[in-house]
Amino acid sequence: MGKQNAYFLVSVSNRKNLDLCIKYAMAGFTSSINGLWTFLDIEIGDYISFLYGGRVRNLYQVVRKVAYRNAERLPPWPPITFQSGRTYSFPFRLFLQQKREFEESMVRPEFSYVAENLLLRGGYRKTHFHADTITFYKVSEMGTPSHGQPEPLELDAEPFIPRIVFDRRNQHIPEKFYFRELILQSLVRKKIRKTVLQNAMEIFGIEGSSGEMEVLGEKALPEGYVDIFIKPRHPSARNMYLLVEVKTGRASRKDFEQLKGYMDEMGSEVAGGILVAKDFPRSLPFRSIILPVRYSFDNLDRSLAYDYEQLLRMLQLEIV
Repeated sequence: MGKQNAYFLVSVSNRKNLDLCIKYAMAGFTSSINGLWTFLDIEIGDYISFLYGGRVRNLYQVVRKVAYRNAERLPPWPPITFQSGRTYSFPFRLFLQQKREFEESMVRPEFSYVAENLLLRGGYRKTHFHADTITFYKVSEMGTPSHGQPEPLELDAEPFIPRIVFDRRNQHIPEKFYFRELILQSLVRKKIRKTVLQNAMEIFGIEGSSGEMEVLGEKALPEGYVDIFIKPRHPSARNMYLLVEVKTGRASRKDFEQLKGYMDEMGSEVAGGILVAKDFPRSLPFRSIILPVRYSFDNLDRSLAYDYEQLLRMLQLEIV
């Protein structure tokens, strides 16, 4: 089965930045771990809309991704300084092709999946929201087709490929970031369907193939958020969900209890949970409802730096 393009709502911090995004058909992300996460998580071919002030603007398809050196000198976004005193530039850029033109309120029922996440996460502090297929179908019918062209923008800068390091001493932001849970979470989301998802479905009694499920990013709950949410691509009379929690280190009993709590919150339609970690204790709590999955990277040299696609190819997921 071919790749299913994803749909994201990208959060914009202020009206001026939104206007610049629309003017140049470009999304920019800061030189922070969240900015890198968004840049890596969204792929060429995926679709995005901009989210600002409780309203959703336009539908775009990602046609190119570029990271630039010396981004503090690049238009259209000047560096931004937060209350923490840290200043960030915008090295990570998505180049977009506009597909539809609209401006719609988030209170529309068509956006209910994302709106719930937005409300429970406490606003726009999250960089991007992964929407489900049903939301994308509905958005694809909003507004009118777009035939305009963005204003050209000259970017005289050297591109680079961001890399991940496993020794914190080798970190050199924004070109090299230390391996973090957000990065692993994105990698697992893209790899789990091709590895352990079908077996997990059989273990938990979910009928059908893994291709009939969609693997979504963070799902907000009243008491927190689960890292990956797996649900049927098309709703049925009775849906069966899988919740996935991702940990970079060794799993503890507390991690199992955390995932069990999320499963209890979501209720009877949760078929099971998957806990992804580097290693596990001998005693595995809630073994009948939580599946432990060990991750590893083939031939990883912790002294080297790897790009995202290399890590995606190297990632191995194995049911314990």
